[in-house]
This record gives sequence, structure tokens and C-alpha cells, in this order.
Amino acid sequence: MFKVGITGGIGSGKTTVCKVFEVLGIPVFYADTVAKEIMVKDDVLINGIEATFGAESYFANGKLNNKHIANIVFNNEAELAKLNALVHPAVFRAFNDWGNSMPNTVPYTLKEAALLFESKSYTMCDTTILVTAPIELRLQRVMERDGVTEAQVKARMDKQFSDEEKAKLAVHFIVNDEKNAIIEQVFALHNHFLAKASAQRNL
Repeated sequence: MFKVGITGGIGSGKTTVCKVFEVLGIPVFYADTVAKEIMVKDDVLINGIEATFGAESYFANGKLNNKHIANIVFNNEAELAKLNALVHPAVFRAFNDWGNSMPNTVPYTLKEAALLFESKSYTMCDTTILVTAPIELRLQRVMERDGVTEAQVKARMDKQFSDEEKAKLAVHFIVNDEKNAIIEQVFALHNHFLAKASAQRNL
């Protein structure tokens, strides 16, 4: 199965781009959503979190104690790195299982991940897409969407690679600046990936 990784900084609109691919019939694995799900489903991950951050990481009903975890990892890069070291491999396992469950009629899949490059999960993909947008537009989008301040958005951005850093690792690019049409860019990449997937199958 031909695998495409897609990422972009907060507010870049990568989820919107993914929805266009889904309209074209391409399955999308939303890594961040799956990460939240498996933190209460994956026994290996649950045991690792409890061993690292304490039994109080989970409530008696099995739900994650988000406040407890946040208090530990917030503004503590070493503790956040420990959490990521547990979560990322679990997401990798979930992505593999998900991909293996795809029918042969699916030409290729997308893996959407905010930390595609930071987590090195792009190495599990055959190619990558970086969705970009001007910083001012990204700030505006997130402030309106989440009801947060500019400073809060910038603090989130600081925890991710810059677009310049991501661009060094990306293969394909989609510009989501509300001037260049997204659909045309997606269609062009879609046809390119169909050809690549077909060639891969014929090897």
C-alpha cells in the first residue's frame, strides 16, 4: 500500500485538505485523534503511562486523567519527551494495523499528523505533503477557532518545527493561503499518487 504522510503547522488547514482527499475516496488516518483513543485502549501504552506518571494517570473508570498528565508535562520538555516516547510507538502500531486492514481497492492512504516530522513517523510513509499558510492567517484561524489569544497560539507553535524546518523534509507542498485553490492542488497530487501507487503495485 502506497502511504502518504501529510502535516502542517497549527492553523495551516491540513484537516481541510484531508477532507478533500476523503471526498476522492482516500482513507485518512488522523494520528492525533487516534492517539487520544489508544491512550485508553492500548494496554501496553496504558501500562507505560501508569509506570511513568503514576497510577493516578487514570481514573477508576479507565478514563485518562488529563489534568494530572498536563500538570506533569506542561512546560517540562523532559517529561513531555517521556510521554511522546510512549505514545508515538503506540500510534505507529495503530497505523500499521489500520493500513493492513485496508481493502485492495484502496489505491493509497494518508496519515495526517501534526508531528509527522518531529516524531519521525514520516519514515513510515512513501512520500509527504506539507500544508503551508502565512503566519498571520494561521494565527487568525486558531484564535477564532479555539477562542485563544495570540500569545497562546504562538506558544503552541513554538512546540512544533517551523515551516522552514518542515520544508527541508517535505516532498510535496499545498499552499492554503485563501488565494490558491486547494482543490486543484489536491487533484494534481491525487493523480500523481495514483500513478505512483500503480507503479508500486506492478513492481
